[in-house]
Amino acid sequence: MSSEQLVTYNPHDLLWGLTPQHLAADAPAWVQAALARCAPVVVRRAVTEPGWVAVGVRGVAREERFATFMRLANVQRRVSPQAVAQAERWMQHAHREWPAVRALQALAPHFNAEGLCWGVTGSLGFELASGLSAAHPASDLDVLIRAPQPLSRAWAQTLCSWLDGMPSPVDVQLETPYGALALREWANGAARVLLKCNSGPLLVSDPWAAEQAVA
Repeated sequence: MSSEQLVTYNPHDLLWGLTPQHLAADAPAWVQAALARCAPVVVRRAVTEPGWVAVGVRGVAREERFATFMRLANVQRRVSPQAVAQAERWMQHAHREWPAVRALQALAPHFNAEGLCWGVTGSLGFELASGLSAAHPASDLDVLIRAPQPLSRAWAQTLCSWLDGMPSPVDVQLETPYGALALREWANGAARVLLKCNSGPLLVSDPWAAEQAVA
């Protein structure tokens, strides 16, 4: 088994190594420009062939998002959302007064004290990991929590209430073994919730039990 087959790439991981030369000739100019500045790509959810990973390219503008695929053999470096959280580079951020940065400063000690396996995603996570400008003063804070075991709705409701006091809106995704769901949707108590899977979105009654998934 090759070394690349031993590595598992998860949604929201940032990967370096995709270059403009790896793209189709008709790729938008902004995608070429993003990769030319050595920007990482973001692992996304999709079914792929062996030896490939589904990724997305971020542009400067919010609407600039490009879906493509990357050969595992071309991956030179990976930074996970958890690694971004552990590095705590927001402590040296040039704009520590931004609401999303202040929210991150406030929730990090709380999440760590709870023993959560969590990470930073979205524009702020991209910026903290790559050093490339991506966030702005009005950016929300995007966070994921690895949840291999079921989390109660009561726990989710308590966490949501606490997050409501943050300086910035905080979007938390719970990553179960079968996909991801929004913390707030789980807290709301609906009979079925939307689970984002590699094969597409599913409505499920229990996000930790794959056999209960229904289309």
